[in-house]
Amino acid sequence: MNDQVRREEGGASNGPLWIAAILLLAGVAGYYVLSTQSLWLRWGSVIAGFVAAALVFLPSAGGRAFWQFVLDARSELRKVFWPTKNETWITTALVFGFAIIAGLFFWLLDMGLAWATRLLTGQGG
Repeated sequence: MNDQVRREEGGASNGPLWIAAILLLAGVAGYYVLSTQSLWLRWGSVIAGFVAAALVFLPSAGGRAFWQFVLDARSELRKVFWPTKNETWITTALVFGFAIIAGLFFWLLDMGLAWATRLLTGQGG
């Protein structure tokens, strides 16, 4: 059913997205076109382009779906279990510890293989 809804909305729902993209690009282009003007006017064109794009995109089907995604993401973020400060320090120390141990292991392995290669090929002292 979801695919059927997408197919039915397909062409119509892309229009506002393209218009919003064009408005956003026009605002950015205005920044460069107004290069001789003051900085606040140049940034004003970028902000105006962004606001105009948002006003076109958000009421569309794609904009409503995007807003619903943002609301769902916020809801899921509240469900996340965040570790305590102590747990974070312990985990960080363990990661650094294992990184040091792995680094030492591979350094010793490299030294051993280099010694074996020199011994087998007769190079070096």
